[in-house]
Amino acid sequence: MSSEIIRKFQEKIFLFYRRQGRFLPWRETTDPYRVLVSEIMLQQTQVERVIPFYECWLARWGTVEELAGATLKEVLSQWMGLGYNNRAKRLLETAGKITFYYAGDVLAACQDYKNLPGVGEYTSKAVRIFAANENLAAVDTNIRRILIDEFALVNPSMAEIRRLAERCLPAGRSRDWHNALMDYGALFLTAAKSGIRPASRQSPFSGSVRQLRAEILRELLKKGKISLKTYENDERFSKALNGLEKEGLCRIEGQYLLIP
Repeated sequence: MSSEIIRKFQEKIFLFYRRQGRFLPWRETTDPYRVLVSEIMLQQTQVERVIPFYECWLARWGTVEELAGATLKEVLSQWMGLGYNNRAKRLLETAGKITFYYAGDVLAACQDYKNLPGVGEYTSKAVRIFAANENLAAVDTNIRRILIDEFALVNPSMAEIRRLAERCLPAGRSRDWHNALMDYGALFLTAAKSGIRPASRQSPFSGSVRQLRAEILRELLKKGKISLKTYENDERFSKALNGLEKEGLCRIEGQYLLIP
């Protein structure tokens, strides 16, 4: 692939961004902690749903040290309604590790991301890109779809896509480049328009074990404890309880469920 082809691709994406780029609250900061919060919240969740949760979260815990001092019940209560509640627990644990082992240095911790619960390669790169403009190429669902469509790739491996993403990265403009790609994929080259399916797909929420898990947590946060008999006739309960226990989101005491 020639440098000229890549240059024209870059120009197209940046032109779209100048004309139609979105205003998003996490784009108004380079604070690594605030960027980390946004990236965790945006995992498998739409931007419009995240915005109010993001703003309320930071109004309560504005620094990683403040979050590290919170309780599990507090963070679950603040997160409730955003979905995938284990993200809140992992974010709390990660805040504790960053505060204790890295003296609150989120960027340094993200370079050592395998020690951070809920932070994978993509999230660690995204924090470093959006907070420090590091010359890194991160690939999410949107960027994967854009590269497949733009360069007519046929069944590419993730390794191939990552290599291409690195070639397309304009040096010194990583933050703007990734924001531009996100907007191009979200506003123009959508999955429906391109016909390119994501590498993984979420299962339906309604009637699922995930839905029951959320219901159980909501009741626990509201009442403090609930009887195991409450859900004994729900065939999803065993799986929901096993998952919640395994992730440390609830515990059994006698015939009751409680928040740890």
